[in-house]
Amino acid sequence: MKYNSELVNYEEVHKAQFPLLPKIANGGIAGIIGVTCVFPIDLVKTRLQSQSLKPNVVPQYTSMLDCFRKTYRREGFFGMYRGSGVNILLITPEKAIKLTANDFFRHQFSDKNNNITLPREMLSGGLAGLFQIIVTTPMELLKIQLQDAGRVQLAGMNGPVSATSIALNLIRTKGIFGLYRGTAATMFRDVTFSILYFPLFANLNSLGPKRAGSDESVFWASFLAGCVAGSVAALAVNPIDVVKTRLQTLKRAEGEQHYSGVRDAFFRIFRDEGYKAFFKGAMCRMMVIAPLFGIAQTVYYLGVAEYVLGKFGSNKADKLISDSANQYNSKNL
Repeated sequence: MKYNSELVNYEEVHKAQFPLLPKIANGGIAGIIGVTCVFPIDLVKTRLQSQSLKPNVVPQYTSMLDCFRKTYRREGFFGMYRGSGVNILLITPEKAIKLTANDFFRHQFSDKNNNITLPREMLSGGLAGLFQIIVTTPMELLKIQLQDAGRVQLAGMNGPVSATSIALNLIRTKGIFGLYRGTAATMFRDVTFSILYFPLFANLNSLGPKRAGSDESVFWASFLAGCVAGSVAALAVNPIDVVKTRLQTLKRAEGEQHYSGVRDAFFRIFRDEGYKAFFKGAMCRMMVIAPLFGIAQTVYYLGVAEYVLGKFGSNKADKLISDSANQYNSKNL
């Protein structure tokens, strides 16, 4: 299809200029790098959130450092990465969907001057969070079982063997929807997180210094904006994350509660453990999310995928669209 700069309609050009493949690739690259760096802290977070706090009962782990120390001593270095395989495998589509969907909806909701209102920013983020749960829910369900295996084994129970065996058992006994246990809590958490994170990141990032000859922020500004926005959003949704972790834990230590749903979990956790239980693992989660999204936004804004893909050739149609848009803007803006 040929593009004539004299005939190109602005709306057509505006909607067409969305390089999908590089954005998906950047999301995947960022996800893999981020997970590899912070997974041990995420494991500690899961174990802290999974254990119930009971009066006059000493918990297995009394703090983040206590959990890290005991886990490393009993399970070694590779034990700290238990469950990372399934996380790394599925984090690529998960992060690609999340980051690409947010950019896509921001692109669609922005005006011809590329401006977007705060409500539309929040709507874009919320839709991105909604789309990602198709991958996030089964990924976190499998990851949680493997991360928590050492804790339940210590309590005298047999932990799961592998992500594959867990998935096959769930599909065999409950069908494909068995992998989507905790979907409501996951949706509640991820939509809320994205509504908070993406607008906050975009506004913080816009305050940073710009690259020479570009409207994009320098990489360290994007990294810091991602870290700050991620930390704030992570802390805000931690109560929902605790509920989600409890609902998705398939094997429990003796005496630990079983919950029928989100409302039941909220009520019983508050009744039995108090409001502090909703902030278990909050520091860990902030320490995970901050660098995870800082790295993600840095990779995204540095255009790693664009550089790699550029080495293997360019898309002529995209170039024609870009040239047409530039010519249109120079004449009409």
